[in-house]
Amino acid sequence: MSSFAQFNLDSRIMSAIERIGYKEPTPIQLQAIPVVMKGGDVMGAAQTGTGKTASFGLPLIARILPHANTSMSPARHPVRALILTPTRELADQVSANMTQYAADTPLRVGVVYGGVDIRPQSDMLRRGVEILTATPGRLLDHIEQRATNLSQVEVVVLDEADRMLDMGFLPDISRILKLLPANRQSLMFSATFSPDIARLAKNFLKPDPFMIEVARQNQTADTVTQEVFQVADREKTDVLIDILKTRGPENKPLEQVIVFVNAKITCRRLARTLERVGINADAIHGDKTQEERQAALDGFKSGAIHVLVATDVAARGLDIKELPCVINYDVPFSAEDYVHRIGRTGRAGSHGLAIMLATREDGRLVDAIEKLTRQTFEQKPLRPLSRQARSEMRRASGERPERRGEREIERVDTPEDERLAKERARAYVPPSQRNRDPIFDTPYRERSGASGKPEELRVFERETVRKPRQAAVLLCGFPRRRD
Repeated sequence: MSSFAQFNLDSRIMSAIERIGYKEPTPIQLQAIPVVMKGGDVMGAAQTGTGKTASFGLPLIARILPHANTSMSPARHPVRALILTPTRELADQVSANMTQYAADTPLRVGVVYGGVDIRPQSDMLRRGVEILTATPGRLLDHIEQRATNLSQVEVVVLDEADRMLDMGFLPDISRILKLLPANRQSLMFSATFSPDIARLAKNFLKPDPFMIEVARQNQTADTVTQEVFQVADREKTDVLIDILKTRGPENKPLEQVIVFVNAKITCRRLARTLERVGINADAIHGDKTQEERQAALDGFKSGAIHVLVATDVAARGLDIKELPCVINYDVPFSAEDYVHRIGRTGRAGSHGLAIMLATREDGRLVDAIEKLTRQTFEQKPLRPLSRQARSEMRRASGERPERRGEREIERVDTPEDERLAKERARAYVPPSQRNRDPIFDTPYRERSGASGKPEELRVFERETVRKPRQAAVLLCGFPRRRD
């Protein structure tokens, strides 16, 4: 049985490991820690939940620990280890882990990301910090304000590199790399591999980096049961509600689920619809403030919220232990995103369930996922339960029968939606009033020619009595608008 003692880590790091409760190294830690401690570059293929942060965090601290000091001078605490992450949630999570690992050492740990006031971060950087976790954009802001410099960085980590590329961070990463010393140690981790990742690794890492693969590239965990259901688009929400209320133990409701969607507006509407049918749900997406996102996440972790509806970007970096189920309400546009999504469940050897709702229009997206993950899904047709069946299940569980209209999706839920709805209502013209002359209130005659455009009847062809307003128009023309 292997243990962390075999790595000959500093006693202060070992005490932190014991306090956290780590018993034995995970596969990626067994491979990465010795290489990182020796100073070699690493290209790691690892998903979340594999112990990836400790695999680079523990040896990273061991590498820069000789520089640790208790001086109050900021000059004695330059940035020596830089960890780049794609999202603020992941940055917060990684920084919290690094703080735990370095708790018994004089090393200073800090984190910077966008969406919050920049001034406290600038003050922290000017006081000095050895281990810095950052999102690329906010780090460049601090560099431009001369709050920090990277000239003494010894180790740089690119975490979730595939997501970095998906989010368009490549130009920012390139700018940051030019500011780092050439003799630095570089570590890069990605859950999926693509030609773009290979090109980034070629520029980011030294030749012949140490390759670490915990599982086959672009593969899903064996501990995750994957189910794909073919549903009609108009029935997706009802099917989702049935799954949430019946797929738990003993056909009871699922208690902790992340539901992934592709768009922020879907995220908002779906969370509100689930609330209306009695499911404790909240949404987490890019339009929410950091405080709102954190509140939703805290509620989900505590059990107050049972369903978290999320977009891909917002869900990056969520650290939720033993998540039993992930549901793809929308099939992801990118096959790599599917691997990331279902990687949220079945972590650390626990069993997980991943469900995907696919419509006929999603065929190409499902084919791309099958090609990337090298598996073939059995797509089972699934329809919502009948109202009678749902009512019987609710009676059996002690709940009142479902009332008519409870499942209707809320169509108008934002001021912008309301404004557009009012404009559409004002602009509506009944079918009986369409293609009518606005003055004479008589239908147009369809031209018999090939163009098919409506042609107004000439005045002398009408055998009707003219009203005064109509006669005035015939004699004097249309009145001018008074603006």
